[in-house]
Amino acid sequence: MSQDAFRLISPNGTESALPVHKGTTGPDVIDIGKLYREQGVFTYDPGFVATGSCSSDITFIDGEEGVLMYRGYPVEQLAEHSNFIEVCYLLLYGELPTKDELEKFDHSVRTHTMLNEGMLNFFKGFRYDAHPMAQLSAVVGSMSAYYHDTTDIHDPQHRDIFAHRIVAKLPTIAAAAYKLNVGQPFIYPRNDLNYSENLLHMLFAVPAEPYEIDPIAAEALDLLFILHADHEQNCSTSTVRMAASSGANPYSAIAAGISALWGPAHGGANEAVLKMLEEIGDVSQIPKYVEKAKDRDDPFRLMGFGHRVYKNFDPRAKIIRKMAHKVLERLGQRDDTPLFDLALELEQVALKDPFFIERNLYPNVDFYSGVIYRALGIPTSMFTVMFSIGRCVGWTAHWTEMISDPSGKISRPRQLYTGPANRDYVAVKDR
Repeated sequence: MSQDAFRLISPNGTESALPVHKGTTGPDVIDIGKLYREQGVFTYDPGFVATGSCSSDITFIDGEEGVLMYRGYPVEQLAEHSNFIEVCYLLLYGELPTKDELEKFDHSVRTHTMLNEGMLNFFKGFRYDAHPMAQLSAVVGSMSAYYHDTTDIHDPQHRDIFAHRIVAKLPTIAAAAYKLNVGQPFIYPRNDLNYSENLLHMLFAVPAEPYEIDPIAAEALDLLFILHADHEQNCSTSTVRMAASSGANPYSAIAAGISALWGPAHGGANEAVLKMLEEIGDVSQIPKYVEKAKDRDDPFRLMGFGHRVYKNFDPRAKIIRKMAHKVLERLGQRDDTPLFDLALELEQVALKDPFFIERNLYPNVDFYSGVIYRALGIPTSMFTVMFSIGRCVGWTAHWTEMISDPSGKISRPRQLYTGPANRDYVAVKDR
Protein backbone atom coordinates (compact mmCIF):
# COMPACT_ATOMS: atom_id res chain seq x y z
CA MET A 1 0.00 0.00 0.00
CA SER A 2 1.43 3.34 -1.06
CA GLN A 3 2.02 5.95 1.61
CA ASP A 4 -0.07 8.23 -0.61
CA ALA A 5 -3.21 6.16 -0.03
CA PHE A 6 -5.42 5.58 2.99
CA ARG A 7 -6.30 1.93 3.58
CA LEU A 8 -9.92 1.30 4.56
CA ILE A 9 -11.29 -2.15 5.45
CA SER A 10 -15.05 -2.45 5.92
CA PRO A 11 -16.67 -4.86 8.45
CA ASN A 12 -17.32 -7.36 5.62
CA GLY A 13 -13.63 -7.40 4.69
CA THR A 14 -13.84 -5.24 1.55
CA GLU A 15 -10.69 -3.16 1.19
CA SER A 16 -10.40 0.24 -0.48
CA ALA A 17 -7.37 2.38 -1.20
CA LEU A 18 -8.38 6.01 -0.85
CA PRO A 19 -5.87 8.43 -2.41
CA VAL A 20 -4.33 11.04 -0.14
CA HIS A 21 -3.81 14.47 -1.69
CA LYS A 22 -1.21 16.84 -0.29
CA GLY A 23 -1.59 20.59 -0.53
CA THR A 24 1.10 23.24 -0.46
CA THR A 25 0.62 23.47 3.28
CA GLY A 26 -1.99 22.41 5.80
CA PRO A 27 -3.65 19.02 6.43
CA ASP A 28 -3.70 16.30 3.77
CA VAL A 29 -7.10 15.27 2.42
CA ILE A 30 -8.46 11.78 1.77
CA ASP A 31 -10.19 11.38 -1.58
CA ILE A 32 -13.47 9.56 -0.88
CA GLY A 33 -14.85 9.88 -4.41
CA LYS A 34 -14.91 6.09 -4.93
CA LEU A 35 -16.07 5.16 -1.43
CA TYR A 36 -19.75 4.65 -2.26
CA ARG A 37 -18.97 2.65 -5.39
CA GLU A 38 -16.49 0.37 -3.60
CA GLN A 39 -17.97 0.20 -0.08
CA GLY A 40 -21.61 1.18 -0.54
CA VAL A 41 -21.44 3.90 2.14
CA PHE A 42 -21.39 7.68 2.30
CA THR A 43 -19.38 9.75 4.75
CA TYR A 44 -21.30 11.73 7.35
CA ASP A 45 -20.06 15.19 8.29
CA PRO A 46 -22.82 17.63 9.39
CA GLY A 47 -21.79 21.18 8.60
CA PHE A 48 -18.86 19.91 6.52
CA VAL A 49 -16.51 20.67 9.40
CA ALA A 50 -13.97 18.01 8.34
CA THR A 51 -14.62 17.89 4.61
CA GLY A 52 -12.58 19.46 1.85
CA SER A 53 -15.20 20.49 -0.72
CA CYS A 54 -12.72 21.60 -3.38
CA SER A 55 -9.11 22.39 -4.10
CA SER A 56 -8.20 26.08 -4.11
CA ASP A 57 -5.08 28.22 -4.31
CA ILE A 58 -6.67 31.45 -3.07
CA THR A 59 -6.63 31.50 0.73
CA PHE A 60 -5.02 29.43 3.47
CA ILE A 61 -6.03 29.34 7.14
CA ASP A 62 -4.26 27.59 10.01
CA GLY A 63 -6.66 27.94 12.88
CA GLU A 64 -4.34 26.38 15.42
CA GLU A 65 -1.51 28.81 14.73
CA GLY A 66 -3.65 31.85 13.89
CA VAL A 67 -2.48 32.12 10.27
CA LEU A 68 -4.36 33.72 7.36
CA MET A 69 -2.76 34.11 3.93
CA TYR A 70 -4.09 35.42 0.62
CA ARG A 71 -2.28 33.73 -2.29
CA GLY A 72 0.58 32.95 0.10
CA TYR A 73 0.94 36.47 1.48
CA PRO A 74 0.33 36.82 5.26
CA VAL A 75 -2.62 39.10 5.88
CA GLU A 76 -0.49 41.06 8.36
CA GLN A 77 1.87 42.12 5.55
CA LEU A 78 -0.97 43.04 3.22
CA ALA A 79 -2.71 45.06 5.92
CA GLU A 80 0.47 47.00 6.68
CA HIS A 81 1.81 47.60 3.17
CA SER A 82 -1.03 47.14 0.66
CA ASN A 83 -4.48 48.60 0.00
CA PHE A 84 -7.82 47.03 -0.82
CA ILE A 85 -7.67 47.54 -4.59
CA GLU A 86 -4.25 45.88 -4.76
CA VAL A 87 -5.56 43.00 -2.62
CA CYS A 88 -8.52 42.68 -5.01
CA TYR A 89 -6.10 42.30 -7.91
CA LEU A 90 -4.09 39.73 -5.96
CA LEU A 91 -7.15 37.62 -5.15
CA LEU A 92 -8.55 37.82 -8.68
CA TYR A 93 -5.33 37.22 -10.63
CA GLY A 94 -3.05 35.34 -8.25
CA GLU A 95 -0.12 37.75 -8.15
CA LEU A 96 0.59 41.24 -6.87
CA PRO A 97 0.26 43.70 -9.77
CA THR A 98 3.00 45.73 -11.35
CA LYS A 99 2.62 49.50 -11.11
CA ASP A 100 1.08 49.61 -14.59
CA GLU A 101 -1.28 46.70 -13.90
CA LEU A 102 -2.43 48.28 -10.65
CA GLU A 103 -3.09 51.64 -12.31
CA LYS A 104 -5.15 50.02 -15.08
CA PHE A 105 -7.15 47.91 -12.63
CA ASP A 106 -7.77 50.88 -10.32
CA HIS A 107 -8.89 52.97 -13.31
CA SER A 108 -11.25 50.21 -14.45
CA VAL A 109 -12.88 49.98 -11.02
CA ARG A 110 -13.16 53.76 -10.59
CA THR A 111 -14.84 54.18 -13.99
CA HIS A 112 -17.40 51.40 -13.54
CA THR A 113 -18.97 52.53 -10.27
CA MET A 114 -22.07 54.15 -11.74
CA LEU A 115 -25.33 52.21 -11.92
CA ASN A 116 -27.70 52.04 -14.84
CA GLU A 117 -30.49 54.55 -14.07
CA GLY A 118 -33.00 51.73 -14.35
CA MET A 119 -31.27 50.04 -11.42
CA LEU A 120 -31.66 53.19 -9.32
CA ASN A 121 -35.37 53.17 -10.14
CA PHE A 122 -35.47 49.61 -8.82
CA PHE A 123 -34.86 50.98 -5.32
CA LYS A 124 -38.15 52.90 -5.48
CA GLY A 125 -39.97 49.59 -5.31
CA PHE A 126 -38.69 48.90 -1.80
CA ARG A 127 -40.34 50.14 1.38
CA TYR A 128 -38.45 52.99 3.01
CA ASP A 129 -37.46 50.67 5.88
CA ALA A 130 -36.43 47.64 3.78
CA HIS A 131 -33.35 46.01 5.27
CA PRO A 132 -30.22 47.01 3.29
CA MET A 133 -29.20 43.35 2.89
CA ALA A 134 -32.56 42.54 1.28
CA GLN A 135 -32.00 45.42 -1.14
CA LEU A 136 -28.41 44.41 -1.80
CA SER A 137 -29.28 40.81 -2.63
CA ALA A 138 -32.19 41.75 -4.87
CA VAL A 139 -30.38 44.47 -6.82
CA VAL A 140 -27.25 42.36 -7.35
CA GLY A 141 -29.45 39.53 -8.59
CA SER A 142 -31.10 41.95 -11.03
CA MET A 143 -27.75 42.89 -12.59
CA SER A 144 -27.95 39.89 -14.91
CA ALA A 145 -30.97 41.58 -16.52
CA TYR A 146 -28.89 44.67 -17.27
CA TYR A 147 -25.64 42.97 -18.29
CA HIS A 148 -26.92 39.77 -19.90
CA ASP A 149 -24.70 40.33 -22.95
CA THR A 150 -21.56 39.65 -20.85
CA THR A 151 -22.60 36.68 -18.70
CA ASP A 152 -21.12 33.83 -20.73
CA ILE A 153 -19.37 32.05 -17.87
CA HIS A 154 -17.13 30.15 -20.30
CA ASP A 155 -15.75 33.35 -21.87
CA PRO A 156 -12.63 34.55 -19.97
CA GLN A 157 -13.24 38.12 -21.12
CA HIS A 158 -16.81 38.06 -19.81
CA ARG A 159 -15.58 36.68 -16.49
CA ASP A 160 -13.10 39.56 -16.27
CA ILE A 161 -15.76 42.15 -17.07
CA PHE A 162 -18.01 40.69 -14.40
CA ALA A 163 -15.23 40.73 -11.79
CA HIS A 164 -14.43 44.40 -12.37
CA ARG A 165 -18.09 45.35 -12.57
CA ILE A 166 -19.24 43.68 -9.34
CA VAL A 167 -16.30 45.01 -7.31
CA ALA A 168 -16.90 48.52 -8.66
CA LYS A 169 -20.68 48.69 -8.33
CA LEU A 170 -21.37 46.96 -5.02
CA PRO A 171 -20.45 50.04 -2.91
CA THR A 172 -22.78 52.16 -5.08
CA ILE A 173 -25.63 49.69 -4.53
CA ALA A 174 -24.89 49.57 -0.80
CA ALA A 175 -24.88 53.36 -0.48
CA ALA A 176 -28.16 53.61 -2.42
CA ALA A 177 -29.76 51.13 0.01
CA TYR A 178 -28.62 53.29 2.93
CA LYS A 179 -29.90 56.49 1.33
CA LEU A 180 -33.32 54.90 0.80
CA ASN A 181 -33.49 54.03 4.51
CA VAL A 182 -32.63 57.55 5.66
CA GLY A 183 -34.81 59.28 3.06
CA GLN A 184 -31.99 61.14 1.34
CA PRO A 185 -31.30 61.45 -2.41
CA PHE A 186 -28.88 59.02 -4.01
CA ILE A 187 -25.34 60.37 -4.33
CA TYR A 188 -23.47 59.51 -7.51
CA PRO A 189 -19.91 58.14 -7.33
CA ARG A 190 -16.84 60.23 -8.12
CA ASN A 191 -13.96 58.91 -10.20
CA ASP A 192 -11.42 61.11 -8.43
CA LEU A 193 -11.89 59.31 -5.10
CA ASN A 194 -10.38 56.00 -4.11
CA TYR A 195 -12.52 52.99 -3.22
CA SER A 196 -13.15 53.71 0.46
CA GLU A 197 -13.33 57.49 0.04
CA ASN A 198 -15.95 57.04 -2.67
CA LEU A 199 -18.07 54.83 -0.43
CA LEU A 200 -17.96 57.36 2.41
CA HIS A 201 -18.91 60.11 -0.05
CA MET A 202 -21.91 58.15 -1.37
CA LEU A 203 -23.03 57.25 2.16
CA PHE A 204 -22.78 60.60 3.91
CA ALA A 205 -22.68 63.42 1.36
CA VAL A 206 -25.85 65.42 0.69
CA PRO A 207 -26.57 67.90 -2.12
CA ALA A 208 -27.14 70.79 0.29
CA GLU A 209 -23.57 71.11 1.55
CA PRO A 210 -20.02 69.92 0.88
CA TYR A 211 -18.83 66.73 2.56
CA GLU A 212 -15.27 66.42 3.80
CA ILE A 213 -13.92 62.87 3.91
CA ASP A 214 -11.97 62.04 7.06
CA PRO A 215 -8.75 60.24 6.05
CA ILE A 216 -8.84 58.10 9.22
CA ALA A 217 -12.34 56.90 8.32
CA ALA A 218 -11.23 56.01 4.80
CA GLU A 219 -8.13 54.25 6.13
CA ALA A 220 -10.21 52.23 8.58
CA LEU A 221 -12.66 51.10 5.89
CA ASP A 222 -9.83 50.12 3.56
CA LEU A 223 -8.28 47.99 6.31
CA LEU A 224 -11.61 46.35 7.16
CA PHE A 225 -12.16 45.47 3.50
CA ILE A 226 -8.69 43.88 3.31
CA LEU A 227 -9.34 41.79 6.41
CA HIS A 228 -12.77 40.69 5.17
CA ALA A 229 -11.73 40.10 1.55
CA ASP A 230 -11.65 36.30 1.79
CA HIS A 231 -11.77 33.55 4.38
CA GLU A 232 -11.50 30.23 2.57
CA GLN A 233 -14.58 27.96 2.28
CA ASN A 234 -16.88 29.74 4.71
CA CYS A 235 -20.67 29.53 4.50
CA SER A 236 -21.24 32.34 2.00
CA THR A 237 -18.27 31.43 -0.20
CA SER A 238 -19.39 27.80 -0.31
CA THR A 239 -22.87 29.06 -1.20
CA VAL A 240 -21.47 31.06 -4.12
CA ARG A 241 -19.57 28.00 -5.33
CA MET A 242 -22.59 25.71 -4.97
CA ALA A 243 -24.95 28.10 -6.77
CA ALA A 244 -22.40 28.70 -9.52
CA SER A 245 -21.74 24.97 -9.98
CA SER A 246 -25.11 24.70 -11.73
CA GLY A 247 -23.89 27.12 -14.41
CA ALA A 248 -26.02 29.98 -13.09
CA ASN A 249 -24.99 33.50 -14.08
CA PRO A 250 -22.43 35.07 -11.72
CA TYR A 251 -24.72 37.81 -10.42
CA SER A 252 -27.21 35.28 -9.08
CA ALA A 253 -24.35 33.34 -7.46
CA ILE A 254 -23.11 36.49 -5.69
CA ALA A 255 -26.68 37.32 -4.64
CA ALA A 256 -26.87 33.85 -3.08
CA GLY A 257 -23.65 34.55 -1.20
CA ILE A 258 -25.06 37.84 0.09
CA SER A 259 -28.14 36.04 1.37
CA ALA A 260 -25.98 33.46 3.17
CA LEU A 261 -23.85 36.19 4.73
CA TRP A 262 -26.99 37.86 6.07
CA GLY A 263 -27.45 35.06 8.62
CA PRO A 264 -26.67 36.13 12.21
CA ALA A 265 -24.31 33.18 12.67
CA HIS A 266 -22.17 34.39 9.76
CA GLY A 267 -22.11 38.06 8.79
CA GLY A 268 -24.31 39.31 11.60
CA ALA A 269 -21.83 38.68 14.40
CA ASN A 270 -20.57 42.27 14.61
CA GLU A 271 -24.15 43.48 14.92
CA ALA A 272 -24.60 41.05 17.82
CA VAL A 273 -21.54 42.59 19.51
CA LEU A 274 -23.18 46.03 19.59
CA LYS A 275 -26.42 44.58 20.95
CA MET A 276 -24.42 42.81 23.68
CA LEU A 277 -22.63 46.03 24.64
CA GLU A 278 -25.94 47.85 24.82
CA GLU A 279 -27.32 45.09 27.06
CA ILE A 280 -24.35 45.34 29.44
CA GLY A 281 -24.93 49.06 29.45
CA ASP A 282 -22.21 50.32 31.78
CA VAL A 283 -18.61 49.54 32.71
CA SER A 284 -19.73 48.79 36.26
CA GLN A 285 -21.84 45.89 34.96
CA ILE A 286 -18.94 44.08 33.24
CA PRO A 287 -18.02 41.78 36.18
CA LYS A 288 -21.64 40.68 36.46
CA TYR A 289 -21.91 39.84 32.76
CA VAL A 290 -18.53 38.12 32.66
CA GLU A 291 -19.76 35.80 35.40
CA LYS A 292 -22.98 35.22 33.45
CA ALA A 293 -20.89 34.27 30.41
CA LYS A 294 -19.01 31.69 32.50
CA ASP A 295 -22.26 30.10 33.69
CA ARG A 296 -23.26 27.32 31.30
CA ASP A 297 -26.85 27.51 32.51
CA ASP A 298 -27.11 31.21 31.71
CA PRO A 299 -28.19 32.02 28.13
CA PHE A 300 -26.01 35.14 28.01
CA ARG A 301 -22.92 34.85 25.81
CA LEU A 302 -20.08 37.26 25.16
CA MET A 303 -20.38 38.00 21.44
CA GLY A 304 -17.27 38.77 19.42
CA PHE A 305 -15.01 36.40 21.38
CA GLY A 306 -13.52 33.19 19.99
CA HIS A 307 -13.86 31.80 16.47
CA ARG A 308 -14.95 28.49 14.96
CA VAL A 309 -11.77 28.17 12.90
CA TYR A 310 -9.17 30.02 14.97
CA LYS A 311 -8.15 28.22 18.16
CA ASN A 312 -5.60 30.92 18.74
CA PHE A 313 -5.93 34.71 18.45
CA ASP A 314 -7.70 35.69 15.23
CA PRO A 315 -4.86 37.28 13.20
CA ARG A 316 -7.30 39.82 11.78
CA ALA A 317 -8.27 40.90 15.29
CA LYS A 318 -4.66 41.68 16.17
CA ILE A 319 -4.49 44.03 13.18
CA ILE A 320 -7.88 45.65 13.55
CA ARG A 321 -7.44 46.23 17.28
CA LYS A 322 -4.87 48.94 16.63
CA MET A 323 -7.16 50.58 14.10
CA ALA A 324 -10.11 50.43 16.51
CA HIS A 325 -8.13 52.36 19.11
CA LYS A 326 -6.97 54.84 16.45
CA VAL A 327 -10.52 55.42 15.23
CA LEU A 328 -11.93 55.78 18.73
CA GLU A 329 -9.25 58.29 19.65
CA ARG A 330 -10.03 60.34 16.51
CA LEU A 331 -13.75 59.84 15.93
CA GLY A 332 -15.22 58.32 19.07
CA GLN A 333 -15.86 61.49 21.05
CA ARG A 334 -19.61 61.63 20.57
CA ASP A 335 -22.76 60.36 22.26
CA ASP A 336 -21.51 56.78 21.91
CA THR A 337 -18.37 57.40 23.97
CA PRO A 338 -19.67 55.37 26.97
CA LEU A 339 -20.31 52.42 24.65
CA PHE A 340 -16.76 52.60 23.32
CA ASP A 341 -15.34 52.87 26.82
CA LEU A 342 -17.37 49.79 27.69
CA ALA A 343 -15.98 47.88 24.71
CA LEU A 344 -12.39 48.76 25.60
CA GLU A 345 -12.85 47.76 29.24
CA LEU A 346 -14.51 44.47 28.30
CA GLU A 347 -11.63 43.77 25.95
CA GLN A 348 -9.11 44.22 28.76
CA VAL A 349 -11.07 42.03 31.17
CA ALA A 350 -11.33 39.19 28.65
CA LEU A 351 -7.63 39.41 27.71
CA LYS A 352 -6.61 38.96 31.37
CA ASP A 353 -9.24 36.53 32.68
CA PRO A 354 -7.88 32.93 32.91
CA PHE A 355 -11.32 31.54 31.99
CA PHE A 356 -11.16 33.17 28.55
CA ILE A 357 -7.42 32.68 28.06
CA GLU A 358 -7.60 28.92 28.74
CA ARG A 359 -10.44 28.56 26.24
CA ASN A 360 -8.81 30.80 23.62
CA LEU A 361 -11.78 33.16 23.78
CA TYR A 362 -9.94 36.18 22.49
CA PRO A 363 -11.70 39.16 20.87
CA ASN A 364 -12.22 38.41 17.18
CA VAL A 365 -12.55 40.58 14.10
CA ASP A 366 -16.30 41.01 14.65
CA PHE A 367 -15.76 42.55 18.09
CA TYR A 368 -13.60 45.33 16.69
CA SER A 369 -15.32 45.85 13.32
CA GLY A 370 -18.67 46.57 14.96
CA VAL A 371 -17.05 49.14 17.24
CA ILE A 372 -15.31 50.81 14.27
CA TYR A 373 -18.44 50.94 12.12
CA ARG A 374 -20.36 52.49 15.00
CA ALA A 375 -17.64 55.11 15.47
CA LEU A 376 -17.77 55.95 11.74
CA GLY A 377 -21.49 56.64 12.03
CA ILE A 378 -22.55 53.57 10.06
CA PRO A 379 -25.86 52.18 11.39
CA THR A 380 -26.10 48.64 12.67
CA SER A 381 -28.34 47.58 9.78
CA MET A 382 -25.47 48.34 7.39
CA PHE A 383 -22.80 46.28 9.19
CA THR A 384 -23.34 43.12 7.14
CA VAL A 385 -23.58 45.20 3.97
CA MET A 386 -20.09 46.53 4.68
CA PHE A 387 -18.93 42.95 5.21
CA SER A 388 -20.42 42.08 1.80
CA ILE A 389 -18.46 44.84 0.08
CA GLY A 390 -15.17 43.49 1.41
CA ARG A 391 -16.02 39.81 0.87
CA CYS A 392 -17.36 40.30 -2.67
CA VAL A 393 -13.91 40.05 -4.24
CA GLY A 394 -13.26 36.77 -2.43
CA TRP A 395 -16.57 35.37 -3.68
CA THR A 396 -15.64 36.49 -7.19
CA ALA A 397 -12.18 34.93 -7.03
CA HIS A 398 -13.67 31.61 -5.88
CA TRP A 399 -16.36 31.80 -8.56
CA THR A 400 -13.73 32.38 -11.23
CA GLU A 401 -11.55 29.56 -9.90
CA MET A 402 -14.43 27.09 -9.89
CA ILE A 403 -15.77 28.03 -13.32
CA SER A 404 -12.27 27.82 -14.81
CA ASP A 405 -11.65 24.32 -13.38
CA PRO A 406 -12.10 21.76 -16.20
CA SER A 407 -12.80 19.02 -13.64
CA GLY A 408 -15.56 21.02 -11.96
CA LYS A 409 -18.98 19.45 -11.50
CA ILE A 410 -22.32 20.42 -10.03
CA SER A 411 -22.42 20.25 -6.24
CA ARG A 412 -24.60 17.38 -5.05
CA PRO A 413 -24.12 16.37 -1.39
CA ARG A 414 -25.73 13.15 -0.13
CA GLN A 415 -27.52 12.45 3.14
CA LEU A 416 -28.27 10.04 5.95
CA TYR A 417 -31.97 9.31 5.43
CA THR A 418 -33.98 8.94 8.67
CA GLY A 419 -37.54 9.15 7.33
CA PRO A 420 -40.15 6.39 6.99
CA ALA A 421 -39.18 3.16 5.23
CA ASN A 422 -41.07 2.04 2.13
CA ARG A 423 -44.84 2.07 2.65
CA ASP A 424 -47.93 1.80 0.47
CA TYR A 425 -50.34 4.60 -0.35
CA VAL A 426 -53.75 4.44 1.39
CA ALA A 427 -56.79 6.08 -0.17
CA VAL A 428 -58.19 9.01 1.79
CA LYS A 429 -61.44 7.17 2.58
CA ASP A 430 -59.47 4.40 4.35
CA ARG A 431 -57.20 6.58 6.49
